[in-house]
Amino acid sequence: MADDVFKALADPTRRRILDELVERNGQTLFEICARLATRHGLSLSRQAISQHLAVLEAADLVVTRRQGRCKFHDLNTEPLEHIVSRWLGPKAPESAP
Repeated sequence: MADDVFKALADPTRRRILDELVERNGQTLFEICARLATRHGLSLSRQAISQHLAVLEAADLVVTRRQGRCKFHDLNTEPLEHIVSRWLGPKAPESAP
């Protein structure tokens, strides 16, 4: 699972998508495409963004939900929290000199 997360985070476009979801969670594909184009100058096709979202979803960093005909994308921080706790978990008490 951690390998999927690292592979997903390796791409700068996917990191920008996550940044956009941090700022405003629950966006549609159209909204994500528009924000990437206007805020970051990325004029990728909807299909390309959809493929990036599929990688993020496979890594469990993005979860989707449907409401009517719309599909919303939400950030899932749980895989990142797992990775952080792996290396930055409970700290051992510092010994006094």
